[in-house]
Amino acid sequence: MSERNPKAEGTASRAAALKGMAIRQARSFVVLFLYLWVLLGLFVLNQALVERAHGDTVTFQGFAFLNALVLAKVMLVIEELEVARWLRGRPLILVIFYEAAICTLFFLVFHVIERSVIAKFSGHAITASEIEIGGGGLVGALIVSVILFVSLLPFFAFKNVTRAIGADRMRHILFSRHAAAD
Repeated sequence: MSERNPKAEGTASRAAALKGMAIRQARSFVVLFLYLWVLLGLFVLNQALVERAHGDTVTFQGFAFLNALVLAKVMLVIEELEVARWLRGRPLILVIFYEAAICTLFFLVFHVIERSVIAKFSGHAITASEIEIGGGGLVGALIVSVILFVSLLPFFAFKNVTRAIGADRMRHILFSRHAAAD
């Protein structure tokens, strides 16, 4: 007859729980990263079109990749902090808008930090022109904020609706055949 070791079983169950949490976090990170990489990549392509019209032909998709990595981690941290916890029980649209607004704010802050670091490492003084958003000024920052906010809405809508109806039901809705409505 084998003896049970409760301490070893407890350690094994904790290790399994940690492994499960790490896998969920990794999946979330990959989904966030891919969404942001596509989103930021489209911004870079748009910028390339504008610059191409002015005779410039160089664009840097690497910034979209690196920013997507950093911002995906920022979004994971925001998610772990449950910034919209106080909105539980309220209409889902409020949660979606709030989370998109918070992420937009954090993205803008990180953009300013990124530009400041780049200026510092490039040997430039950190000036308003080095860290400008959307071409500079309040109007540029407002335009970029609106674009980011609207671009993040589908992600947060999908995430929150999935949470509300359940992942299995969402998977069924998205990937199962449905009878055509009359």
